[in-house]
Amino acid sequence: MLIDRFGRAIEYLRLSVTDRCDLRCNYCLPKGFKHFEEPDNWLTFDEIERVVAVFARLGTRRVRLTGGEPLLRRNLPQLAARLSALPGLEDLSLTTNGTQLSRHAAALHAAGVRRINLSLDSLRRDCVAEITGSDSLPKVLEGLMAAKEAGFAPIKINMVAMQGVNEQDIEAMTAFCIENGFILRLIEAMPMGDTGRSAHYLDLQPVMRRLCQQFDLVEQAKSLGGGPARYWSSRDGSFSLGMITPISQHFCATCNRVRLSVDGTLYMCLGQEEKMELRPLLRAGIDDAGLEAALREAIELKPERHEFREQPQKLVRFMSMTGG
Repeated sequence: MLIDRFGRAIEYLRLSVTDRCDLRCNYCLPKGFKHFEEPDNWLTFDEIERVVAVFARLGTRRVRLTGGEPLLRRNLPQLAARLSALPGLEDLSLTTNGTQLSRHAAALHAAGVRRINLSLDSLRRDCVAEITGSDSLPKVLEGLMAAKEAGFAPIKINMVAMQGVNEQDIEAMTAFCIENGFILRLIEAMPMGDTGRSAHYLDLQPVMRRLCQQFDLVEQAKSLGGGPARYWSSRDGSFSLGMITPISQHFCATCNRVRLSVDGTLYMCLGQEEKMELRPLLRAGIDDAGLEAALREAIELKPERHEFREQPQKLVRFMSMTGG
């Protein structure tokens, strides 16, 4: 097992397959941003498979494909099939903005992806266009229903809740998820780069109390997946709502994950700078024993916690550079 200095078992890898995205969500990427990683610096599918295989041998059981928008990476279902076949890997999932999902849902499910998180911040077309810079809601809803038809379960809707932007849409999104059998996860905006710091932060603690009363929700003990969300559910268990609160109530003490960017940089924390460059090692011919040792060394760098509240100006890289 990979155990960090604070006794946390690292069993979850978030794997970015591209830093490119076809949307420009205003809390993630600035308008006009063009400084993406060169394709020659992307990890190849062979390199990704090698790294994930070593992670799996060291006890990592969950891998999530992220971006940018991961479905912009050509032949992603082929990579998914290779990863899902690795010994020891128990859960392969995907986070997507949904714009390309209607074309790829069936192939992804056939390749072994079983769970999907879809980013959707409103059901109002004008609000989505304002946040994403694109009139994308029809395509996203089409992709969402294609995923449901393909058999993905559970499907989680990730909604970044922002004061004065979409906070008035939370109840409507909750009702939509109840109606369609989706899990809703509300997320506090994180101060990553200038875009994240300019997002309209909304404390989710009072929101949760309001929703519990309005929809008669009770807190549930079990988690749904390997991530940081705390969950509440309807009394009959038919609906679950999660909260991801990195600012108002951080969850660093139980952090079980690291992030691998498209260029092979392994980040130990979303909100800190500790990292290890794996691409140079891979292309210099490191063997599996050396790669295992490198991963163990990297995990020793993992910090105890982020400092989003104490030092919101600290992190200059954008969310898309790290991987969602």
